[in-house]
Amino acid sequence: MRLHTPPIDTQDNLLGWHLASLLYLSFVFIPLFFWQPPWWIIAMAIASVVAFLPIYWAFYRGGSKLRLWLVLAVAGIGYGVLPYGIGGGTYLIFAAGMIASFLPRWHGLALAVALFAIFSVEALLILPPEFSPVSSVLIQTLVGAIVYAGVLAARSRELRNAELRLTQEEVRRLASLAERERIGRDLHDLLGHTLSVVVLKSQLAARLLEHDKKAAQDQICEVERVAREALTQVREAVAGIRANGLQAELAAARLALLGGEISLDHKLAPVDIPLNVEAALALALRESVTNVLRHARARRVDVELTQDARGGIVLRIADDGRGGVSGEGHGLTGMRERLHSVGGVVEIESPNGAGTRLSLLVSREALAAARRLPAPAATPGTAREPVLLERGTA
Repeated sequence: MRLHTPPIDTQDNLLGWHLASLLYLSFVFIPLFFWQPPWWIIAMAIASVVAFLPIYWAFYRGGSKLRLWLVLAVAGIGYGVLPYGIGGGTYLIFAAGMIASFLPRWHGLALAVALFAIFSVEALLILPPEFSPVSSVLIQTLVGAIVYAGVLAARSRELRNAELRLTQEEVRRLASLAERERIGRDLHDLLGHTLSVVVLKSQLAARLLEHDKKAAQDQICEVERVAREALTQVREAVAGIRANGLQAELAAARLALLGGEISLDHKLAPVDIPLNVEAALALALRESVTNVLRHARARRVDVELTQDARGGIVLRIADDGRGGVSGEGHGLTGMRERLHSVGGVVEIESPNGAGTRLSLLVSREALAAARRLPAPAATPGTAREPVLLERGTA
């Protein structure tokens, strides 16, 4: 099972643009050139930049709740340095761009307007006339609006591009499923005809056995030949079929979570999973993603498949949502029943405010038992490949 989709994360794709925007920090010092500030005000301007940089970096690596506080911290730096003639409006412009990069459009616009309104009132009440507070407020508000609109447009463009890539993958997956259905119909037609021939020739051989053993032997040899031909044809027909339950569910999960502006990071270890176990894990992943979309209020989901020290496998699904899952509905109950049917168990951790972490464990003994179940024949070289280690985000 391979996951070929490139990592998709609109925040990571916009990171280069955000780093380049740090050049705008030079505007923090421009007001200082129009008067002779004391050394401690220059030191304060430098300290504000030093305080801003780790906040700005942490913003693009934190969860949604942390990002909101970091935006307020950046705005607070701007409010704090403004009375001293430092370009505090620069930090409000950065805050506008940060808001546009993660909040829904109208919520972000309301917050940006509120922050700039506070900035305007502070500038008009505190700054002396020689600093031209009215023109300064108008210019920086205009620049902030342009930055907000630009980041919002870039975010929408990246989202559309990501949706397009996921849609293309979904089309390929559906085409693959259609091909598998076609092969299944062909196998049905092929085996139906072949088995009819085998039955007729076996009946003929049974009637000839008492009267003409040579002719009966010829019919039995013909039955063997037809059966061998059918076996070869079946192997050729199923040679390209691979079980891709987790692959299909991860593709669907990326598409569903992207629509809710939730990123997906996955890491799959090189484990060979029996088909029935993979099917149970895939259905559990689908149910988990559905729960995240409906209840979690998360911004990030992590999926990790690993092999434990005793040879079993563990599929972990974690989100950074509100947590607090106290009871089990039909979804979790069905998940436990499906895992139990393949010898697995479900563990759940969901502290309030700290997200939810599901661990789906299948022991080595359960995997061995699943591999002993009857499976379709396959020609040498066409065995199902193990999952390869891959990482990616959605």
